[in-house]
Amino acid sequence: MVNSIVSDSCCVELGNSLVLDDVSFSVDKNSLIAVVGPNGGGKTTLFNAITGLVPITNGSIRINGEDVKKGKGNIGYVSQNENLNWNFPLTARQVVNLGITRNLPSIPFIQKNNNSLIEECLNDVGLYDKIDDRVDEMSGGQRQRVLLAKILAQGANILLLDEAFSGVDVGSQISLIEVLRKLKDSGKTIMIATHDINNVADRFDEVLCLNRHCCAYGDPLKVFTQEVLSELYGTHATMFESHQIGNHGKKDGH
Repeated sequence: MVNSIVSDSCCVELGNSLVLDDVSFSVDKNSLIAVVGPNGGGKTTLFNAITGLVPITNGSIRINGEDVKKGKGNIGYVSQNENLNWNFPLTARQVVNLGITRNLPSIPFIQKNNNSLIEECLNDVGLYDKIDDRVDEMSGGQRQRVLLAKILAQGANILLLDEAFSGVDVGSQISLIEVLRKLKDSGKTIMIATHDINNVADRFDEVLCLNRHCCAYGDPLKVFTQEVLSELYGTHATMFESHQIGNHGKKDGH
């Protein structure tokens, strides 16, 4: 299988701090990947490096075979602090339209020829019936799906979501994962940074354990050893019991 994202000994310095140190991994196309690690472990920095928002000091990251320094590729990114005022009375339709027109000057707020794409993207995330609802009246999980539709409207094939489960109830998290699995099956490659490792085995194909360097990468049922947990979380590793991380009804193919 062709790799979508390949990190080869990637190092990133911010100021005088080495935030990512010799990070190497490869993500296959059509994969759903969790990125886990402590606060300050470099998850957001890794996503910023993949999208070309921060420079790579040493090593490389390639997207579909092309170095990110030459072009960041067809990537959609929902950052942890998405620059959107949720108190502004935008509808789901209007938010998704921002993904289409954000870099184009002198375009009306909604164009008729955008409507079919907007409807398709909101349908893909299960929110077609909410297309004209205001996002400030939506739940946290619905807002995340609107933002997901927004980056789908950009034509992205690689999706990066930073802390998509933050402030989202368990039921909404499950709905979001179901949407992401369908997107993966349709050809998308998806990486999600998350603090919740207890449900990783049920939800993701593979997990990247990151604490400035790559502590482990692969099947969560295999990589979450006590040694890896200690490397990730130090003395706090005892918070995560092996039976909590194990397979709780994980289906074949997920």
